[in-house]
This record gives sequence, structure tokens and C-alpha cells, in this order.
Amino acid sequence: MLFVGMFLLTVAVVVPLALVPRLKVVPLDLDITTVAVSEPAGLTPDDALPARVFDRCSVNEPKLRVFDAHLTQQRRTVAIDPSDQDQVTLQSAQTVIIDRIQEGDEVVALDVREQDSKRPCGDGLLASSVDIVSLDRRTSTPNDKLYQLHTVSLPTGVRAMDSADTFVEAPRDGFQYHFGFDIKPGGTYPYYDVNSRSDQPARFVGETTINGLDALEFVSEVPEVDQTQLDTPSGFPALGSSIEMPARWWGIAAPGVDPEEKVLMHRYGKAIRRVWIEPQTGTVLYGSEVQHQYFKSPGWEDPSLAQPIRDFRVDALNTTMAWTDSTVEQQTSRAGEYIDQLRIGNVIVPWTAGIAGAALAGVGAVLTFRGARRRS
Repeated sequence: MLFVGMFLLTVAVVVPLALVPRLKVVPLDLDITTVAVSEPAGLTPDDALPARVFDRCSVNEPKLRVFDAHLTQQRRTVAIDPSDQDQVTLQSAQTVIIDRIQEGDEVVALDVREQDSKRPCGDGLLASSVDIVSLDRRTSTPNDKLYQLHTVSLPTGVRAMDSADTFVEAPRDGFQYHFGFDIKPGGTYPYYDVNSRSDQPARFVGETTINGLDALEFVSEVPEVDQTQLDTPSGFPALGSSIEMPARWWGIAAPGVDPEEKVLMHRYGKAIRRVWIEPQTGTVLYGSEVQHQYFKSPGWEDPSLAQPIRDFRVDALNTTMAWTDSTVEQQTSRAGEYIDQLRIGNVIVPWTAGIAGAALAGVGAVLTFRGARRRS
């Protein structure tokens, strides 16, 4: 009894000191799918079509067009090789789909072509990318060993890691798909924005409860970025990041501006992203973001340019995306399982083993002492 008691007391000390730290790592079997949809934000008269999207087909028409639409964003993040006890490499594939648009008086659903097929201007796929980054498993921060952003479509059956001409290097320092462990209220954390390819501060704004779990809310504001300045695999500005068309096509009609004058516009983007983090495990419980992309003149600060052109703005993408209820339920369930594992290691096992060990060791010591007295 004395031996078993001492063993249990040792377990009570060793488990929280040695085992629990092994649980506080990004799992090697991580596999998360999140879905977000466009939400009403006062941009359109119909809440069923809450986003504004530039019509790519209108470049072949007499005038630019922007339509009301409903969008769905899906992201799947999985752990891939190279991963080991110290690092985990995450691959996150994301698509943004235009589900339906307002076409005159009708709502029209858009089709999405097969991956390897040629996509017409009216295809429902709005954007896609594959992001690959290696993290330190204990801190959840990038370890500077692998960081690729694939912006060119991959042929079916080809792994992103095996394609050398579809990605740009995207180094970063901030959190992204998983926050650190034991996050504290207050303060600011670096957060990586894949659209601008930059680390931005995520500041703490408050605490709340989501499905019974404590959650810390952080806000990250991404400043305006000229998308023609972003690196691409080809070395040239991304398709659609700049358009040069006559002033009449843009809808610029003002004194001193020739309707046939070619006007160059660049695509700019900015965002406000909100994430709600379970503080013990760093699990993202809920996320939403305001994405605003728009065309404006790169010479908007040039006083020699006609004022109507300098002041011109038109939406390329304007939407508020928020995670679906099923995604939030999935994430809170996942975080709850992590919390239970930590509670078992930090509380249940140490207290149970400690109390039982102390009792057995005490009884064993008493019996040993009595036996020694009888023998003497």
C-alpha cells in the first residue's frame, strides 16, 4: 500500500508537469473545414443577395456592371508533411463561389466548371487559393521553414507541394488558422492576412460566450492595398487587378472628360476581420470579415488628373462573410474536446491520484509502523 500510494503521488505531480504540455500542441491530425456565407449589411435591397460583385463579362459590353449576389466561402485546412513532434505543416485550400446573382428581375444560379476545364467569364468560381505554412506546434506561430501561397489553379491530381510554378513565397509571423495556447484578455497579437500578404495587429475588444465556452474577440483591420503590387507566379500583375477602358465604360461623364478617353483603374482592397478565440486551446470558434475591393485610379493623388477620375470608385467586391452555425458548432465541439483533455490532465488525474495516493501511503505507513512495533 505504501508503494502504490507513493506511485500515485508521483503520478499526481508528473502528469500536469510532463503530460499536459504534450497536449498543448497543434495536432498532427488537424483537419478543419469552415464555411462562411455573405450576410446582409445594407449593401443591397434584397437580404437574400447581400453582396456586390463586379461582372467580369461586362468587359465585353458597352458599360461596366456590378450585380447583387450571394457568396459562399469554403476553407479546408489539413496537416500535411513535413510534420513531426516539433512542427506541423498546414495546407489550407479556399474557394469563394458566387451562388446566385440578380439578372434583371430574376435570380439566376451560376454553375462552377470542373477544375481542369476552361472557365468562362460567367463561371461561379470567384476566387481560389492554396496556402501552405509550417508552424511551431507549441506556439502556433510560423517557423519560417515553409510558406507558399498558390494562386494559380492546379491540375487534377497534382499536389500543391509538387507544383513549382503556381506559388509565390509568402513569409509571415502572425497567427492564422490556430491561435496560441492560454491566450489572455487584452493586448494585441500579430495576425496574417492572406489577401494582402501582410501581418496586421489583432487587438482584443471583449469577452463573450459561444455555445457555453468562453471566447475572446479580436479585431484586425487590413489597410488599403493596391492589388497590382502583389507578387504573382508569373511576375506580372494578377488578371483583373487593373483595367483600362474608355471613360464612358466606367460611367464617368463629366465636363472636361472625353467619353472615349482611356482610363486606367487599379483594383484596391481592404478588410476588417473579427475572430473569437477559445483562450485555453487557441481554437477559433467563430469568424467574420468585411471584404471591400474596388476600382480606383492609381493617380488618385495626382492633382493634374481630372477630378472626376480622381474621385471615381466602383465596387469590385463588397461583402460581409460570416461562419455558418454548423461551422461554429463544429469548432466549439472540437474546442470542448481539447478542454476536457486538458481538464483530465490538469485537474482530474492529479487530484484523484493525489488523494488516493496520500490515503494509501498514510495507511501503508501506519501499518508498517505498527508491524515494526510488534516485531520489536
